[in-house]
Amino acid sequence: MNRNPDRTAETRQNLVDAFWTLYCRKGIERISVKEVAAKAGYNRGTFYEYFRDVYGVLEHLELSLLPAKPEDLPPFGGDRIADAGHPLDPFIKMYERNRAYFVVLLGEHGDPAFQARIKRHMRPMLQGMLPARTKADAFEVDFIIEFVLSAMIGVLSHWFSREHEQPSERLIALMYDLLDNGAMRRLRVNESLMANGSNL
Repeated sequence: MNRNPDRTAETRQNLVDAFWTLYCRKGIERISVKEVAAKAGYNRGTFYEYFRDVYGVLEHLELSLLPAKPEDLPPFGGDRIADAGHPLDPFIKMYERNRAYFVVLLGEHGDPAFQARIKRHMRPMLQGMLPARTKADAFEVDFIIEFVLSAMIGVLSHWFSREHEQPSERLIALMYDLLDNGAMRRLRVNESLMANGSNL
């Protein structure tokens, strides 16, 4: 018997939504298939038609948050997108679209495997944005991309783990500046200000 595609998609999404509600409140090791199915309004048999276990639901959810290719990303709402081709643009677009999920998945009680999944998906996009000619060799390019991805994920994870009052736009602007100009330059005291006896 053929399934109704719309009904199938709706059932799968109901199971994912039920799982996510539970995942936001407690660790995955304390979530059972029976609990997810009951919360979604189904029985265990229906759950197993769509997922092998609760870890399968988490994997499905995480993959749904990551773009398969750059054109899958929505337009970014900030001004920076005018500077087309910046390596951070795909990462920030992805974050803006899925902020509510990233807060949990990259937070203190999130899924460590999600970071590796982000890197696997974003690496080809960053590679595709590199200039055709560069003085960096293959070794350097590989580690520069890893540096950028690790730094961005680390900064966002740190952001999500803290109580903060600053708008996310300030963090995003700082991330762009650090990538463009370097962290140490940002930390250096402006010599002209020091000469004038001013304080930062």
